[in-house]
Amino acid sequence: MKKKSKFKFGLVLIAIGIVYGDIGTSPMYVMKSMLEGNGGIGQINEEFIVGALSLVIWTITLLTTIKYVLIAMKADNHGEGGIFSLYSLVKKCGKWLILPAMLGGAALLADGVLTPAVTVTTAVEGLRSMAVMDRFLGSGQLKVIIITLVIIGVLFALQRAGTSKIGRAFGPVMLIWFLFLGVFGVWHILEMPSILKAFNPVYAAKILFSDYNKQGFMILGSVFLATTGAEALYSDMGHVGKENIYFSWPFVKACLILNYLGQGAWIIANQGNPELMSIMDLNPFFLMLPVPVRPFAVILGAAAAVIASQALITGSYTLVSEAIHLDLLPHLEIAYPSETKGQMFIKTVNNILWIGCSLVVLYFRSGAKMEAAYGLAITLTMLMTTLLLTVYLMKIRNQKVISIAVLIIFGAIEAVFFISSLGKFTHGGYVTVILTLLILFVMVIWYRGTQLENKYSTLLNLKDYVSNLGKLHEDNEVPMLANNLVYLDKAMETSQIDRDILYSILDKDSKRAQAYWFVSVNVLNEPDTMTYEVDTYGTDYIFRVKLNLGFHCSTKVNQYLRQIVQDLQESNELPAQDKKYSIYGPTTVGTFKFCIIHKSIGSKEDLSKLDEVIMRTKYAIRRAAGSKIQWYGLDTSSVIIEKVPLIVGGSKNAKRIERVK
Repeated sequence: MKKKSKFKFGLVLIAIGIVYGDIGTSPMYVMKSMLEGNGGIGQINEEFIVGALSLVIWTITLLTTIKYVLIAMKADNHGEGGIFSLYSLVKKCGKWLILPAMLGGAALLADGVLTPAVTVTTAVEGLRSMAVMDRFLGSGQLKVIIITLVIIGVLFALQRAGTSKIGRAFGPVMLIWFLFLGVFGVWHILEMPSILKAFNPVYAAKILFSDYNKQGFMILGSVFLATTGAEALYSDMGHVGKENIYFSWPFVKACLILNYLGQGAWIIANQGNPELMSIMDLNPFFLMLPVPVRPFAVILGAAAAVIASQALITGSYTLVSEAIHLDLLPHLEIAYPSETKGQMFIKTVNNILWIGCSLVVLYFRSGAKMEAAYGLAITLTMLMTTLLLTVYLMKIRNQKVISIAVLIIFGAIEAVFFISSLGKFTHGGYVTVILTLLILFVMVIWYRGTQLENKYSTLLNLKDYVSNLGKLHEDNEVPMLANNLVYLDKAMETSQIDRDILYSILDKDSKRAQAYWFVSVNVLNEPDTMTYEVDTYGTDYIFRVKLNLGFHCSTKVNQYLRQIVQDLQESNELPAQDKKYSIYGPTTVGTFKFCIIHKSIGSKEDLSKLDEVIMRTKYAIRRAAGSKIQWYGLDTSSVIIEKVPLIVGGSKNAKRIERVK
């Protein structure tokens, strides 16, 4: 029953609203970009338009339909898509695969900063095609920038509502948008049916080597804009379900291609029009429409352009969530506003994207300048995805022939696109490169830092230390720190415990408590499950607790612990903790102290200078990322934050000092 519900029209509508915004707005600027690159409408002929359209049609077919919809979406990790999900499937096939995963993920996250800025600014500038709005905006860019920043602010503020609610709101708008694209495309195709010969791939190959194409292979930089949303489509798979993408993509693709063909037919019919030749920044998407329809097209196009940002934003949440699980980024608080785990909200990511988009708008100040940087990062991500997909097909699926075909065909296509996009570097592409390198720097630092922590960390068998904890528990000479001393442990096996926790209790200022609690939180795929497991090790003072919480449940550990204490007291597994003084009256639940352990750089003998810099940088990033106190809802007055050396006990290679007699 659950799988059948995935095919409901409402869920497909949500998919249309979330996934296709980026690729769905490409008709507004692809043909415009190709005309400008070839000298304008007066410098082209029918062969150029047919060849350009053939490039667009086969780029969408090869990259979006075949590579992503038909091949890549089958490489899902429990329903999640994107380059990090793909890496999770192949990471055992070679340590080097982390490099393309990090590079591709960083480039896609950088594009997530740029895309909303580009699309919203371009949409606002499109209002100038309406005389009334042009007079209101004036000759400068100030009002355009203000309106753009307000729209971007509202868009990011809406994210906390959840992608399901956003999809319901955006879905009908995008449905109207695609129907609009298809209808007016068909209208012009009927006037010139010969434009359909663009489906012949021979014209696509011919234009790359023809004299009438003044850009040569560089025209692919404009063509690539038609498929920039393909990677976001793969990343957003977990938000809407692959079945809904399979069901909706044929409709979306048909509407896109019909509109491109309609624009081509209109351009050919008007290529000798002297009035059009005098128009600067000519956009065939709007000019092919009847004059009375253009205001509606501008407003609808502006709405679609705003929605286009949504695909990258939701895709960024998925990417960051997966990067966290792969230890490529610091732990961040993740909220799940709806009943589906794939639909998430990450406040820190949302705020960074918001600030980044706003800074990009303020820096470039116009859509034309931003478009110069657009697409460069995505070509790099697509190349890295192709590399990982090849390994997946060869090593995991054992489909060697298909894997080699994927590498040769898609690798060659995307390499050409990447080289053609490099021409944008000095015209704004450097911003995308800088953003990519910044994100990549954080990933490399976090990944290497985690490797070093794992190298020096040790999981101990808790059973071997029950006796020591028991002696400390009974030692009245040591002051009682709290009735309940709580440590959060990331180890999922209840028989194990991080050495740093025992070091904190026994070695670093002995901590006596009536009960020691070692708690780990296991987030489940189900939304509302709330269970716990307890191992007492045959004592009434050691409690190894594993909280199994649905992704929709609160992670406020202190609330759950108070209930668990009462449960164990009722079962006589935990002695009563007499607390005489409380505003609520006497209680059997005593005081709590939560101890949060942070690694620190202590002994340096086993660390090279580079590794020491890496660890210090990682801990600086950790401080900026947030606190476990907030994530787990801990009372700040009951929290001890303690630093433990990265290398407990000093270096194993330390030299002995000799006594002089």
